[in-house]
Parts: sequence; C-alpha cells; structure tokens
Amino acid sequence: MLYGASGYTGRLIAEEALRRGHRPVLAGRSREKLTPLAEQLGLEVAVVGLEDVRGLVATLEGLPLVLHAAGPFVRTSEPMVQACLAAGAHYLDITGEIPVFENTFHHDAEARARGITLMSGVGFDVVPTDCLARYVAERVPGAHELDLAIAATGQASAGTARSALEQLPSGGRVRRGGALQPWPMGKGLRRVRFSDAERTVAPIPWGDLVTAWHTTGIPNITTYMALPRGAAQALRLTYPLLKRMLAVDAVRHTAERLIESRVQGPDAVARSQNRSHLWAEARAADGRRAQAWLDLPEGYAFTAVAAVRAVEEVLAQKPLGAQTPARAFGADFVLSIPGCQRQEVLP
Repeated sequence: MLYGASGYTGRLIAEEALRRGHRPVLAGRSREKLTPLAEQLGLEVAVVGLEDVRGLVATLEGLPLVLHAAGPFVRTSEPMVQACLAAGAHYLDITGEIPVFENTFHHDAEARARGITLMSGVGFDVVPTDCLARYVAERVPGAHELDLAIAATGQASAGTARSALEQLPSGGRVRRGGALQPWPMGKGLRRVRFSDAERTVAPIPWGDLVTAWHTTGIPNITTYMALPRGAAQALRLTYPLLKRMLAVDAVRHTAERLIESRVQGPDAVARSQNRSHLWAEARAADGRRAQAWLDLPEGYAFTAVAAVRAVEEVLAQKPLGAQTPARAFGADFVLSIPGCQRQEVLP
C-alpha cells in the first residue's frame, strides 16, 4: 500500500512502481485526490485517515507492506507504524526528519517480535548518504569521526517544504560522543570538494545524524549542505528571528498555507536534467581516513526509484526490526539505482 499517493512524490513513486510491474493500492484520506491518479494508472484506492487506527489496520489486511509518503512525517509516521505493528505489515517511509528516525528505532523490539521491518528514509534522504557513510566507514575500522555533505540543485516540493518548516524551530544538531547535541545554525562553514566543484557547506541537521550512527557506530557525525556563501552566513544571523516568528501559531499557519498554494516540485525536465553530489569522509584517531564521492540523479527522481527498490529488497530479504537502508542492504545498494556513480576512495 502506498499511503500519500496523491502527493507530489507519491505520484512519482506510484508511476515507478507500475513501471517495475507492481500494482500498489493507492491510499490516503481524500478520495477526490486519489481517484484521478488511480483511474490514470488503473490501480485500486483505499480511503482512510491516519486518525482511524482501526480502519488502517483493517485496510492493511492481506497486504504485506506500507510505503508511507505522506508528510510531515513527524505528525503522520507514528499512527502508520502502530497500524503496521498491529497488522504485521512492513513499514517504510521517505522521511528525512530526525525525530521520526529516532521514533522508528524506538519500536525495534516490537518490530522484531512481530517479524516485520521498520525502515525510515528510503528516498534521497537517506539512501545515498547512508550507503556512502557505510562505504567509507568500512575502509576505516574504528573511525571516530564521520562527515557527510550534500550538494543538490532544484526546488523543493510542498511536502518537503512543510517538513522543513516543521523542523526549523528545533535548530541545528550534530552527533558528539554518540549523542545528539545542539549546534548553532550557520556555525561551522567549510569548503568541500565535490566531484564536480568545490563548494561552501554549512552544518544542517539531516536524518543521517541518526541513521549513520546506527549504520556505522561512528560516535561523532556532522552533516552538511552546500549553500551559497552569503546564504550560509545569513542563516546564522537570521535564524534566531525565524525561530521566534515560527513559534507564533498565526505566522506558522500562514507559512503553511503559502507553501500549499505556491510551492511546486521540479517538473519532468528538471528531474531528468539536474544532478546531486555527495561527499563523505571517515577519520580515525590515528590519522587513517577515507573519502568517497557519489553522483546521482535529481532528488525526487532518485526517491521514486530508490523507494520502490527498497520495497522489493524488504519483501525479498525481510530484515527484522528497525533498519537503515545501508545496514539492511549494504553500501552498494545505491549503485542499483540507475544513474548513480561512486568514485573510489582516493589517498
């Protein structure tokens, strides 16, 4: 079952699933939004709200797995996880939100007892970074530091923008000594050489602060995003004001309505032409280190394929409990996505 199928990314996933020979049940809370897509693709529809846990469990009867694509996941994930635990169905989602990853791992023992998989982040965040993190970590046994950086082009979808708005007041994070710690937004700018160019990057609280910890066991992790230098510096100055403004309900609700009405994801041309670039480095206390680079398709195009591939792997392998993509499928899983190229470790 694909929940959130009528959203921007949900539609891309549904189309990719059909191309790969699957016939998912398209689910969500609005029949009006689901029906045109279902008629276009010739697929079944299930209309059920996330507040209706009994209805969710009944809808899942006979279905082996849910791919959850309805964000912000910090609001929507837990009801679906509970329904999957009750129904004995595997749960996957495409979140990048730190609280959701933490909550997914909180249910590890329950999932193992039920014989199911819980896997958050089977899209652009965090499949490629998780796989690259495992790749460099395996080349530096005993590494104590891990840095990950993303350079992505193109615009966000409304769902991604809403999730970012939801997480913005939480501020920056890094992992130090195995624990998540606050980090001032805009602090720690540095230059990183990606495969195509050198860019300024700023620490940003990506979901890899949770997933890479579970995948590699490295206790000190910083995740970065490439930003224009001026924007990165401005972030540090403007963040306190943004945080105070978003604490006001009226301001936050207005921002959400503006996102819904004006923000659209990249069109087909942008999805086919844009590229994303990743860098990772693992370091050990004795000076050993390894770097690697990954070039991949535009983020939403990548997510559609990666999510369906993750569904296929979970149904085939049935890993138990809460998992990350790279821990379950290995560092090379990302290379099964067309258009992904990894550069080998350089001295």
